[in-house]
Amino acid sequence: CCFKRRCKWINIKQNLSKRRTPWEKSNQWPIVGKLMNFTDGLFITFEGIDGSGKSTQSQLLYDALNDLGISAILTREPGGSIGAEIIRSLLVSGDTDRWSAETEILLFTAARRDHLEKTIQPALTKNQIVICDRFVDSTRVYQGVARADLRQTVDELHSIIIKKEPDITFIIDTDPEKSLTRGLARNSGEDRFEEFGLEFQKKLRNGFSELSKTEKSRCHLINGMRSKEEVSNDILNIVKDYTK
Repeated sequence: CCFKRRCKWINIKQNLSKRRTPWEKSNQWPIVGKLMNFTDGLFITFEGIDGSGKSTQSQLLYDALNDLGISAILTREPGGSIGAEIIRSLLVSGDTDRWSAETEILLFTAARRDHLEKTIQPALTKNQIVICDRFVDSTRVYQGVARADLRQTVDELHSIIIKKEPDITFIIDTDPEKSLTRGLARNSGEDRFEEFGLEFQKKLRNGFSELSKTEKSRCHLINGMRSKEEVSNDILNIVKDYTK
């Protein structure tokens, strides 16, 4: 069941861009790009409300770096490793009241730890660029702000278990109503958080906006209410500054 969901998600990703994508080569996480002598590993994450287009932008950045010959992997959360993908199926499907916010924090952190051990850290050790669709900032905003007032709990657990922050975080800012409509239209079977409704999405947007203000050194708030090409160009230009 989990494997079928994962394959369905991968098939959807193949249609995100007209360009030839890595999904045509492999259906396994992580996706690995061309090799290049890159002096330091770089950890890039994408955040935003549901339906914001962050997955599309993650894919487009991976494609662009791959075309430039830069060694990169594309991964996601929850998921990105065999164990984490199993936990993903518990979190993103089912009734909205399936788990409390506290239980979600524990599940996300368990999945994140496996993901870090099996995928993220090994790639960084090889001096690759890691592009991740969501990371701890999603937990900080979803469970720490929008679902409940548990930000301190998220941060404390993260500091003990994960001990890793991204180098660059792109927060794709979009209109909650339009994004929610787009997210539900995907009919992916992984829309548990979309089912919390519009007010929840508005809280998420506010939470991510505040995060961009408190984490200015790494967070870039990107206007996602433009064409995907315009958004992608802005993101690539920022990344190029880090890879010079």
